[in-house]
Amino acid sequence: MQTWQLPEHIADVLPTNARQLESARERLLALFRVHGYELVQPPLMEYSHSLLTHIDAGLSLKTILVVDQLSGRQLGIRADITPQVARIDAHLLSANQGINRLCYAGSVLHAQPDGLLNMREPLQAGAEMYGFADIRGDIELIDLMLKSMKIADMGKVLLSLGHIGIFRALSDAAHLDAGQSATLLALMQDKDTGAVEAQVKAWKLDGMWAKAFSLLPRLYGGREVLSDARGRLPDLSAVGSALDELQAVCDAFPDCEIHIDLSELRVDNYHTGLLYAAYAADFHDAVARGGRYDGLGGYFGRARPATGFSFDLRSFIGRLPAIERQPAVLVDAEDAEVAREAVEALREQGQCVVIDYGIGHNVSEELAGRLKKTDGVWQVVKRQIPVHSG
Repeated sequence: MQTWQLPEHIADVLPTNARQLESARERLLALFRVHGYELVQPPLMEYSHSLLTHIDAGLSLKTILVVDQLSGRQLGIRADITPQVARIDAHLLSANQGINRLCYAGSVLHAQPDGLLNMREPLQAGAEMYGFADIRGDIELIDLMLKSMKIADMGKVLLSLGHIGIFRALSDAAHLDAGQSATLLALMQDKDTGAVEAQVKAWKLDGMWAKAFSLLPRLYGGREVLSDARGRLPDLSAVGSALDELQAVCDAFPDCEIHIDLSELRVDNYHTGLLYAAYAADFHDAVARGGRYDGLGGYFGRARPATGFSFDLRSFIGRLPAIERQPAVLVDAEDAEVAREAVEALREQGQCVVIDYGIGHNVSEELAGRLKKTDGVWQVVKRQIPVHSG
């Protein structure tokens, strides 16, 4: 007997969960729509250069590459929709010099899972804003992200904040080259304070910068972290601006539990400023992530300020409300042709009508009824009828 197996970290979505996902997707897109975000649907596959695999090593490792049999050029199956949306804003929607609010919900494919518990085919949903550099744009997206989390029963959500601009400001001021900056960034991501201290000591950095880099992994906690950072980090205008932006976000969500971590730098290479994420109970990682990525569209000919977030809608499975299968109206197979007009009329009204061939079917035993001709008129006889056994 042949056993059909799927690749690791790939799974089918069966009817019950598929109904939940599609319902959640519809509600999510409706939420985005009433906030002014227009749906775009980029292709699943593009030339790999367009997917920015040449500028982001992490994204490149996740992107599955194939050869286009028509052109002979290298194609990539998208691992992230955000670069595609940036291309759309920069190229196809370039006539609009103002704000573009765009959203999406589609599958992406990863060559490797992000973690042992992650799937390689996330259903990535998200929203992006282009053309507005003010912190109010980030606040709008964070608000939309938190509202998105309410579609599933997430319970209390923790808003996590960081800012890649602080690290980069210190890196520039300390005159680190690209290699040194990348090395230190990796150590920051690992939260290895000892390794950070050893590395800056090995480089013989000026004491002020060495102290600042060693301090970053320790600057985490509640809202009080911001005042602590102002008193202990070097007085750089870019650092001050970043802290001001973090403060503005905190002020915008006074009732939200907020965690600030100035060494939380787990970002794609294209992020440039404020970072935000949503955490919920019983999730091993962030439920949603976002941040500012100004200038990404420059790779497509139009650099614009941008901010946005995304998440895997499939991670909501298990927390989405149950969507019951619609009770069906049965019509006997021998009546199906002569009752066609009545059947189609019911279907146009949204009623599920199933042809009963007498060998069993996959509808619920709690039926809406059976279509029968009574006094010359096709009517639904509303009574429970047992399902035929095969």
